[in-house]
Amino acid sequence: MRGGGCTGKVCLRCVRHHLDAVRSAMESGRRIEFVLPAFPTKSPNPAKVLGPLPDLAEELALRFLDQLCERITELYPPGAAILICSDGRVFNDLLGVSDEDVTGYARALDEMITRIGATHLEQFTLDDVYSNAGHEDMRTMLSAGYAPTIEELREEVRGGGAPLAMYRGITRFMLEDLSGPHYTGTRSALQRKCRELAYRVIQRSRAWGDLLDRLFPTAIRLSIHPQPCGTEKIGILLADTPDAWLTPWHSVAVESGGRYTLMKRAEAEEAGARQAFTDGRPSHYVLETAESATTLTGDHHDR
Repeated sequence: MRGGGCTGKVCLRCVRHHLDAVRSAMESGRRIEFVLPAFPTKSPNPAKVLGPLPDLAEELALRFLDQLCERITELYPPGAAILICSDGRVFNDLLGVSDEDVTGYARALDEMITRIGATHLEQFTLDDVYSNAGHEDMRTMLSAGYAPTIEELREEVRGGGAPLAMYRGITRFMLEDLSGPHYTGTRSALQRKCRELAYRVIQRSRAWGDLLDRLFPTAIRLSIHPQPCGTEKIGILLADTPDAWLTPWHSVAVESGGRYTLMKRAEAEEAGARQAFTDGRPSHYVLETAESATTLTGDHHDR
């Protein structure tokens, strides 16, 4: 988490939890394996994204993750691999996203991984766990077997710190995702609904995480959410963005001056960016003028 107080290029407290897994892989000559719950499905709000399928925002993130593994391979020849554990099926019903859209997103992501030659990346979904069950039954079985109670989560959030930050972040995204043109109720009613839904999203995400821990006990756990120092997960930022919570599936890629950043679609259009296409489909935005480029400010990270 930004402002987390870590010092130096590598914080020993942050990496301490993960060193045994790395050492174990290296001592046996195995590749170093990472698990990353991410790439669920596109936000249903058209003010944030281009549509229901992955686009250049996802492609850039996938390329970064594959290049990260390449860099590890340069230091350790057996290399590394990242298992992308797509959690779209875990909570898409809470977001109002259809199971058909989740399936389409996952298939397109697999095709993208193949097309860009990302040999260090694989995808794993809830469908792989409960292959013969219906989608609703998958979610029911996951929750029954691994989910904490809502009251347990409320108690954690009341304690403040990282759980409260997570709850607030998820609530904000729920509010944005569900406040599209299809919503006709009041803002206050939607806020109340999102606060309740946020607990259910966290509950299911926690269940998914616990299941992954059991299925892949030797893997190093990554997270797309900001993490405090010294936790069991390593927070990883998938793209340049001024908001550490913004992800490719909640935004669009915007190119300006040869660099890419993530922005919400409406913000990119307000800044004067024009839509770009690949193979006839909307892909990203281009912000051409130097004046407009000043809007792309924030804490950028070299890739």
